[in-house]
Amino acid sequence: MIELSEQQILDQIADRLSVSYPSVPTDAVTSLVREHHARFEGRPIRDFIPLFVEREARAELERLERPAARV
Repeated sequence: MIELSEQQILDQIADRLSVSYPSVPTDAVTSLVREHHARFEGRPIRDFIPLFVEREARAELERLERPAARV
């Protein structure tokens, strides 16, 4: 089994979110993922952190994209 590092998983999350939200610049998506990941710094159990980061980042991107859809 191939194991991915947490950083590799976060990179994949940023890539997926960039594809899902093309109206948001890729750099902004990457920064958002990093920002949400930083909130978990120092937490001893790391298994679900990428999942939490993706959920939080996706929710924020939804909020950012909604006003753009109304215009």
